[in-house]
Amino acid sequence: MYSDALLTDILRRTRSIAVVGVSANPVRPSFYVARYLSLKGYRVIPVNPGHAGKELFGETVRATLADIDEPVDMVDIFRRSEAVPEIVDEALMAFASLQTIWMQIGVEHKDAAAQAEARGVTVIQNRCPKIEYQRLFGELRQGGFATGIISSKL
Repeated sequence: MYSDALLTDILRRTRSIAVVGVSANPVRPSFYVARYLSLKGYRVIPVNPGHAGKELFGETVRATLADIDEPVDMVDIFRRSEAVPEIVDEALMAFASLQTIWMQIGVEHKDAAAQAEARGVTVIQNRCPKIEYQRLFGELRQGGFATGIISSKL
């Protein structure tokens, strides 16, 4: 559905990513995907009202997208599909710089995607930027997975 060229272009041009629904729990996918992206040089701005004010990945967790006053290139959504329209509305209002709405694996919303695309924003649904980055830039390990979790206890 999405060409490798499109996904590669998105991952190369993106500099800042707001991750909506990020967890502070290091075993949750939203944590280790966001951490992985931050380790790859992206500025990851965590968004979760339950963790607002805490620090993750060197950034203060924001309660909402509207609380971010810097440019954001991509919004990565780790929420259920029914939450997507509100997030897309907020993202479109908050960021003139917005280039991409990325919905994680299992997250899709046709109408919200169409709304964003009508505003010139690229939409990726039901994919993970970490997995796509690893696949496209040759980082997948044996078995096809590399969690990006690095333990200092090893």
